[in-house]
Amino acid sequence: MKKPINKDLLIYLKTTNCRFFLIHATILHKRGEKMKKLMVSGYKSAELGIFNPKDPKVTYIKKAIEQRLRRFIEEGLEMVVISGQLGVELWTAEVVIELKKEFPQVKCAVITPFLDQEKKWKESTQEYYYSIINQVDIVTTTSDYPYVSPKQFQNRDQAVMQKTDGLFLVYDEEKEGSPKYLKAKALKYGENHPFSFYEMDFYEIQEVVQEIIEEEQENNA
Repeated sequence: MKKPINKDLLIYLKTTNCRFFLIHATILHKRGEKMKKLMVSGYKSAELGIFNPKDPKVTYIKKAIEQRLRRFIEEGLEMVVISGQLGVELWTAEVVIELKKEFPQVKCAVITPFLDQEKKWKESTQEYYYSIINQVDIVTTTSDYPYVSPKQFQNRDQAVMQKTDGLFLVYDEEKEGSPKYLKAKALKYGENHPFSFYEMDFYEIQEVVQEIIEEEQENNA
């Protein structure tokens, strides 16, 4: 049974006056399977009330993602695959780019669902997107056309799952959002294929936040 969120553990960021839900880990892993290529996804930034890449909340989320990716790398992870979606996916790409300085063998691939997915974004968002895309190892798409229909997203998800060994999803069922659809697909796909599922819900980042706060307090003591 999933442990309910302890309301006493919710942290309010003074810089934004915004309640920030925190993350706990759930892992469903196929024993004996090596994780070499990992699909990563999660909330879109808007779903978390984040509209600026420099929002302080992003720091905590990226740190939690980094800690998990380090474990995967220690177990043999070679490639992280995202679709380039704003939010968890691009934050993950930023984390991998930094980790490559320490683990140059780790690659990052961006596989978009259609051509020019960023064209309708505002200019500053496009610049942010390109600043990341220009540093990853692989950029490709599962469609030869710009956006036509939602089917392109479905085709992308299916293609990426077939080419990876598992999904790491930042998602909490107590804060419903778009990742729930990918979660359902991944769990169904994993019923008949050697595909692992990893989920980070709203507890694990709390531990990261507490670590950062304690470290700052020690440094300021």
